[in-house]
Amino acid sequence: MSGRGRLALCAWLATVMAACSMLPLVDPASWILQAAFLLALLTGVGALARRVPLARPVTVLAQAVVALLMLTLVFARHQAIGGVLPGPDAFQQLSTLLQQGTNDVGQYAIPAPATPGIRLMMVGGVLVIGLAVDALAVTFRSAAPAGLPLLALYSVAAGLTSGGASWLWFVLAAAGYLLLLLAEGRDRLSQWGRVFGGSARAAGRDRQSVFENNAPLAPVRTGRRIGALALGIALVIPAMLPALDNGLLGPGGGEGGDGTGGTISAVNPLVSLQNSLNQPEDREVMRYNTNAADTRQMYLRIVALDEFDGASWKSSERHIKDVPSPLPAPDGLSPAVAVTSVETSVSAAGWYAQSWLPMPFPATEVAIKGDWRYEPVGRTLVGDRKQTTRGAQYTVSSLLVRPTAAQLANAPAPSAALLKEYTRVPDSLPSVVGATARRVTSGAANGYEQAVKLQDWFSTSGGFSYNTHVQSGSGTEAIANFLKDKEGFCVHFSFSMAAMARTLGIPARVAVGFTPGTPRPDGTMSVGLRDAHAWPELYFEGVGWTRFEPTPTRGSVPDYTRQQSPVGSPSSPAEPSARASNAPSAAPSASDSCPPAARRLGDCGPSAAAGIAGPTDSGPSAPALIGTALGVAALLALPFLPLLWRGRVRARRLGSGGRTPADAVARTLAAWQEVTDTAWDHGIPPDESLTPRRAAARVVRLGRLDGAAAESVHRVAGAVEQVLYAPEPRPTPGLADDVTRVAAALRASAGRRAALRAIFAPRSAVRVGWALARRWEGVRRVASSRWEGVRRVASSRWEGVRRAGSRAGGA
Repeated sequence: MSGRGRLALCAWLATVMAACSMLPLVDPASWILQAAFLLALLTGVGALARRVPLARPVTVLAQAVVALLMLTLVFARHQAIGGVLPGPDAFQQLSTLLQQGTNDVGQYAIPAPATPGIRLMMVGGVLVIGLAVDALAVTFRSAAPAGLPLLALYSVAAGLTSGGASWLWFVLAAAGYLLLLLAEGRDRLSQWGRVFGGSARAAGRDRQSVFENNAPLAPVRTGRRIGALALGIALVIPAMLPALDNGLLGPGGGEGGDGTGGTISAVNPLVSLQNSLNQPEDREVMRYNTNAADTRQMYLRIVALDEFDGASWKSSERHIKDVPSPLPAPDGLSPAVAVTSVETSVSAAGWYAQSWLPMPFPATEVAIKGDWRYEPVGRTLVGDRKQTTRGAQYTVSSLLVRPTAAQLANAPAPSAALLKEYTRVPDSLPSVVGATARRVTSGAANGYEQAVKLQDWFSTSGGFSYNTHVQSGSGTEAIANFLKDKEGFCVHFSFSMAAMARTLGIPARVAVGFTPGTPRPDGTMSVGLRDAHAWPELYFEGVGWTRFEPTPTRGSVPDYTRQQSPVGSPSSPAEPSARASNAPSAAPSASDSCPPAARRLGDCGPSAAAGIAGPTDSGPSAPALIGTALGVAALLALPFLPLLWRGRVRARRLGSGGRTPADAVARTLAAWQEVTDTAWDHGIPPDESLTPRRAAARVVRLGRLDGAAAESVHRVAGAVEQVLYAPEPRPTPGLADDVTRVAAALRASAGRRAALRAIFAPRSAVRVGWALARRWEGVRRVASSRWEGVRRVASSRWEGVRRAGSRAGGA
């Protein structure tokens, strides 16, 4: 295989490896096979066009036309002319699919289904990136800038994937890029034919190839070291940058168990809740069947956040263990409190994948297959060894705890250890939080009455409004701002009430999960993304952790917080209902804006639990993320622009050129210019007042060159004098080898620091500024000249009009 053929193959492989970073975005991932096949055809077209050979721009244009034809054949063949040629109808179809794909990206959580629009965006994007890589690395023989489109491809995947793209995808993308660089370097070195530098050859020994006995010599080893260094820097930099995360309620949220416990930050549920509530489509998360008489209390709890450090609410680090059967009795629950046993069968959607298992609280037994672990303090199940809820079918036995107001009001004090752990607040908590809590609960006789007053103040009498558009915020100041602005969504209400309860000495934490959902005609309950919710849990000895609902128009207020709430007697355990359907529907849940007063009287019905539909803000759009990724790629590439420019100029100067005498003169002068600039890069500034011969002697002296390198400098200088002053200029062979030998000798004689500066910050790059200044001066002179001409014409015409007016007035 020729050098260019090998380089084209590496460009195709590098693009496919970088495209693999987008595999987690779409399910199924069969689109990558289609994209790889079409990209292979596109690479073949480029290879044929270069073999003809066609001009470089024509080669790229031919590949672009073929790419358009292939996309038309795959995605719009029924609207195309003859099934292949794109006409107005085909372009309209492609435009419609792109619009649908953009809408799908904003509506679906990751992994999104492979709709025709999304598939067109994925396949078309890979073809565009592949075309750019092939054009830069193969057609224009400049592999280094080809890393920018590859970086853009990976950045899009990293920005959209929950928690950032996996390190495996980065290693694949980086390995593909390094493979491309090594292929180009090997191709260039093989064209040079031998190594310039290194130890001297033994007498009588033939010239070395850059690959002797299949072992790479110094230039290749140096290239590998640079590649390894660049890969190491690229691995370190992302660790220092913030990552996007879909959080608990989105796919992949939460952290799996490892047998020693796990933690979770409140940033996850906060961001994920707001994103879920603002989805334009209320995508179904799960369905469940239950024998509960009243589903308004069937909250599906995921995790409890019990540690408030001033910056976030999060779960304390807890030990996890194998799931016991049955689960231990709920903490603090007295036999005197009425409970009802409930059986619930849950069917999670196939796209919904996160590590924490949604369950009614408190669960007493769970029947589920897979690697799940039990966290006893929060009474939650967490997936182990990457176990998720995707498509899970499970049954939960739980208790519907129904305490009376008197039992809550007369609850004894909890243990000192529990009180200390769950009433801790940071010293940075603004004093307004505690002061407001005391003012709102003034007149309350006990912790229960204080909790009810806080709930009523948030949900009804405090003037708060529910709005998912507000900034989420975090930390202590976010609570103070929320109490001042009185506008937010469930995260603000639950976090604030829990913090205020702690200032009153009531043990409190925040639960994250889903409201009961919406009933369906078949008797099942449908839970959607907009049912995502957070609520406070307060601890009362004898009852245990007890749910409160401070968020207006969301969820349902517990019966035990209503005045004169009747309490029925415990019922016998009911028989489990039929298993929920395992084919989740995409139909959105119904919403209801039931007023808080009517909700308190129980007049809203079960549908009130579904909550209201959130605004249709779907977060950053795909074009915005792509633009951000390209901006980041350009910013990272900025320090390497002098290096890239210098390499491009060197390649152009040492190119083969033409065969005419004029070409020989230009080629010789370009070689001398390269020697001068290389010396300048290594600290020897040019002196334009010297003749080529004296300038060569100066370079040899200051660069401490001797032997073959010194002869090469003088040979290039002699070639310059020959083409400038000889009656018949003749081309001098081997100038490119001489220039390369001089560059290697200057690099060897300079210190490491000077050599690195010559590579990454070459002094001769200032010529770019000079060239721009000359062009600007030329443009300015042309513009000034044209303006002067326009001014003269206008002045002449005005003078003519003025004279004509004077004559008319005199007549």
